[in-house]
Amino acid sequence: MVTADQIVNTAVELGEQKSWEAVRLHDVAAALGITLNDVHAHFREKEDIVEAWFERADSAMLRMAQAPDFSFLTPRQRLHRLIMTWLASLYPYRKATRQMIYGKLEPGHLHVQIPGLMRVSRTVQWMREAAGRDATYLRRALEESALTSIYLATFAHWMNDSSSSSSRTSRFLDGCLSVGENLDRMLFFRRYGGERTDSGEAPQGT
Repeated sequence: MVTADQIVNTAVELGEQKSWEAVRLHDVAAALGITLNDVHAHFREKEDIVEAWFERADSAMLRMAQAPDFSFLTPRQRLHRLIMTWLASLYPYRKATRQMIYGKLEPGHLHVQIPGLMRVSRTVQWMREAAGRDATYLRRALEESALTSIYLATFAHWMNDSSSSSSRTSRFLDGCLSVGENLDRMLFFRRYGGERTDSGEAPQGT
């Protein structure tokens, strides 16, 4: 019995060999020696394979959070490691990954773009959980927006980064996180009556 993972592996490998746009589900079935109905038993459409591919990156990121030294990292170091781990899991098939993203951005593909936005939101939420971010209210909302922007900007940078071990992307991400960290301090580490506004709300009685 062919597994969902085998179908994803084969589809992505075919996408890397030619192009993701050119991959058809009957090609995947033929490469595995199965029928289209076997593929359909796991995936309703080709876009579901894309979703499964990015779910793998999420899983790799969450596994990294279980590393023995992870809890000793600073918040900025945690986010850096999580995002770079997410990207590294996709690296062997970066060409196919890049084409998956470009396909989502084509005009008129709202049925793909809306779930794509939800996918970004889920990844960022799991990223915050893995990093142990516990901000609330205004600070949480601003943090989520900033982290989403940093994550997407880093992803875009990585897609065209030819440096060894994605070193340019790593430096780019570190710079973005540094700016975000400094802005966070400016906004939420001011004192109101001797208390820090870590949650984004003014302390009671001010």
